[in-house]
Amino acid sequence: MSHNPRSQSRSAARLGAVQALYQQQMEGTATAKLLNEFHQHRLGKVIEEEEYAEADVDFFDDVVMGVEARRSEIDDLLTARLAEGWTLARLDKTMLQILRAGTYELIARNDVPKAAAISEYVDVAKAFFDDREAKFVNGILDAVAKEIGR
Repeated sequence: MSHNPRSQSRSAARLGAVQALYQQQMEGTATAKLLNEFHQHRLGKVIEEEEYAEADVDFFDDVVMGVEARRSEIDDLLTARLAEGWTLARLDKTMLQILRAGTYELIARNDVPKAAAISEYVDVAKAFFDDREAKFVNGILDAVAKEIGR
């Protein structure tokens, strides 16, 4: 994977978007307040001694607002890809946001190549989970991409 500044800033934006979506689900934070909080305090800042890469703020905003705006469409696509008897509610809450953000990029960001979007969210999954879950993200997003003809 290339490590040019743009791809790094987008990677940071994706990780931030997943964290923001998770916070929104857990706390019900209004979107404008959530985005502002991340702009001021989370994106590209040093948190607990770890320096976060400078995030692409516009890309972050687009993913967070896009997931919110198209959540029912995204959730329908995801639900259809889950194994029999599984629901989105049964998924780990962080996992659900990774899948939502990845699906949003696949349906709405034609500027991002399909393989790049999928591998980026597999990388996000690896920040939280082990390889089994990362493979799950890969499989679900790949199935979504096929379904929507990407």
